[in-house]
Amino acid sequence: MTTWNEHKKKLMENPKFEAEYDALEPEFRLASQLIAARLSKKLTQSELAEKAGVSRTVISRIESGTTNPTIGTISRVAQALGKEIAIVGES
Repeated sequence: MTTWNEHKKKLMENPKFEAEYDALEPEFRLASQLIAARLSKKLTQSELAEKAGVSRTVISRIESGTTNPTIGTISRVAQALGKEIAIVGES
């Protein structure tokens, strides 16, 4: 059986796949950080949604990476988690 890392390594040999994968990295990072922050606060998606003034579906879609949320939505969710938004670039 092939592991995910082995499969990913093979896929990354394709320059088109690698470019698409790299382009999606910010969305994956946002989703990962949101999930970690929510879990550290011991909140359900519904509880976070209520605190942020959005629907549970919005939280679910952000966490799954199936939406491109606005800065306003990200800001409300971050505030509900007691977090700040930071734009970090490569030096």
